[in-house]
Amino acid sequence: MEHCLSQLTAGLSPESLLQQLINGLALGSIYALLALGYSMVYGVLELINFAHGDVFMVGTFVIFGVINLAHAGPGTSLVILLPVLLLATLVAMAACSILGFTIEKVAYRPLRNAPRLAPLISAIGVSFILSAWVTTYVSDRDHELPTLISGQYQIYGDVSVTNVQILMVLSTLLMMFGLQFLVRRTRLGRGMRAVAQDREAAALMGVNLDGVISFTFIIGSALAGAAGLLWVLNYSISNSIGFLAGLKAFTAAVIGGIGNIVGAVLGGFLLGLAETFGAAYIGNISCGFFSNAYQNAFAFIILILILVFRPSGILRERVSERA
Repeated sequence: MEHCLSQLTAGLSPESLLQQLINGLALGSIYALLALGYSMVYGVLELINFAHGDVFMVGTFVIFGVINLAHAGPGTSLVILLPVLLLATLVAMAACSILGFTIEKVAYRPLRNAPRLAPLISAIGVSFILSAWVTTYVSDRDHELPTLISGQYQIYGDVSVTNVQILMVLSTLLMMFGLQFLVRRTRLGRGMRAVAQDREAAALMGVNLDGVISFTFIIGSALAGAAGLLWVLNYSISNSIGFLAGLKAFTAAVIGGIGNIVGAVLGGFLLGLAETFGAAYIGNISCGFFSNAYQNAFAFIILILILVFRPSGILRERVSERA
């Protein structure tokens, strides 16, 4: 026991804690972007789009393909690399938007007035179809890009933050503020809030119900495409990443308060921090009984705790409510 306590004390140094904080925020930014898509759809339709994670997976393959077609690599100058990454992101966002629009029109719209279990089953079916399609026609193995954006800054002792981590957090916050502006300050946003509050009354007041719902799916899917870039720059991709990433993003949305834009980002960051700190210190805390292989379990442990003690999430406000 004394040995475990000494290891834990050594691991809980200020430098170690700060480094894990930075790593957790970077990982959480990906969950946050995906959680925004879940929250957008749920806030308007009260529908859990479980195909959202696989839309994100398709986006990662699109980005990977565009980067490879451009022959971008570690030696590519930033003057060329940045436009390539921007192009890859825009193509992925467009592809994911088209995919999200198609899924809504084909799989969800016919079931809009059906019992809630029907669209949920349809969403799971679409998820399996997308995963199987990528496995059959694209690739059934893992792929990983070399480090494209290098460089880091020493901020305290041995603690460093990389350019990619800065990009991840800033892009997530920028999209959150942009989405807030869209929902709160635009005509489309007013339509989304009206549909979220009372679908039938909004239709009677002249709101284009199908257009608003389709655009909600388009926005959420485009955010999944943007999250694909952050993933590709850091991790390997495969046809199976959508399932786990989607479940974690759903957990983040529930933690923050599903249907709430700021809550989705907050939940994503909190989940990233919990996963990172848990993976780093669970071995010492448990005296070796648990290893960092349990890091994926933290998302679902937190989900259970949130559902038990605060089922509506940290921030309860929905899209339909005022800021």
